[in-house]
Amino acid sequence: MHSNAAEVQQHIRTYAMIGGALLVATAITVAVSYVHLGTAGNITLALVIATIKASLVAAIFMHLNHEKAWIYGSLVLTAVFFAAVLLLPVLAGSNTFGTHAAPWAMPAAAADHAGH
Repeated sequence: MHSNAAEVQQHIRTYAMIGGALLVATAITVAVSYVHLGTAGNITLALVIATIKASLVAAIFMHLNHEKAWIYGSLVLTAVFFAAVLLLPVLAGSNTFGTHAAPWAMPAAAADHAGH
């Protein structure tokens, strides 16, 4: 693959701009860590920023912006499965299984009192 000097300069400029954007996004990540939005809000915001940064790295530095559609499909599928894995604790938290303590799981004094 032969490239002329102008094309090489354009690639260098693109990489420098993306590097600068990643640096700014990292500064935003640090600044946002001092904002208190609750646990779910902070985690969601951190994941959104991380997803944007990862997308920039994948698209530009890993050259996925020049790849075929099936690579994008696999990337989307990965993101969907990642989101599903993130939702597992939320779904498990809404589960009521095991919320009623069995007599054998109670402390001895409470178990004695429960039998009377």
